[in-house]
Amino acid sequence: MSQLVFLHGPGAGACADAYYYQRRHFPDSVAPNLPGHLEGARCPDVARYTEWVRGWLWAQGLNKDLVLVGYTLGASIALQYGLDYPSEVKGLVVMTVAARPKVRAPGTYEMRLRALEDPKVYDEWLAYQRKAMHLVEPGLRERLMERHRQVGPMSQYHDLMAIDAFDVRGRVATLKPKLLLLRGLQDHGNPPEYEKEIHEAVAGSKYVKLPDAGHFPPTEIPDKVNALIEEFVAAL
Repeated sequence: MSQLVFLHGPGAGACADAYYYQRRHFPDSVAPNLPGHLEGARCPDVARYTEWVRGWLWAQGLNKDLVLVGYTLGASIALQYGLDYPSEVKGLVVMTVAARPKVRAPGTYEMRLRALEDPKVYDEWLAYQRKAMHLVEPGLRERLMERHRQVGPMSQYHDLMAIDAFDVRGRVATLKPKLLLLRGLQDHGNPPEYEKEIHEAVAGSKYVKLPDAGHFPPTEIPDKVNALIEEFVAAL
């Protein structure tokens, strides 16, 4: 029996609440809040977050037949976990992810730093989070906006730095767990097609483009994403 593990990123509330629909649909799944996201001290990089997730799972007796599902930072953690501990992982479902450092728009990091001290910039940061979740159901979107207020812009700043230092280009072709890559075609940031690069590097991987999803497919089109996860797990 596969064990679903949902790993969040710095967007969509910056906590496990982003997987509200998945936790309802897959009641035996788990979705930890990463350290530094509502509670605890953040980890400095993806490798350290991976070790934290592994320790969290092992503490609950969850150390085999894992199916890791993640977006952005959570997807990077999933890839790292699958590369480092392939005997524990059956499959990965990742989205909005790159195997190399991402390229950001000018001012991306500075805006988060300035939001700490300037109320006007803080409001701009919140407006950016709301815009990024433009495809999320309004009620859930507002709950996730409240989580962003609680987690704050500095957590997101450090998460983006961790994502943009992540680089497994030299290893990703050796990935052993089965891999499903998802990409939302309505991503407001219109990022490069990083997922395609991973798909082309990993033999046997599957790549699905989602025309009605954006940056956070699990929160935007949950029924379709849940069905894709079910199909993927059934084929493992």
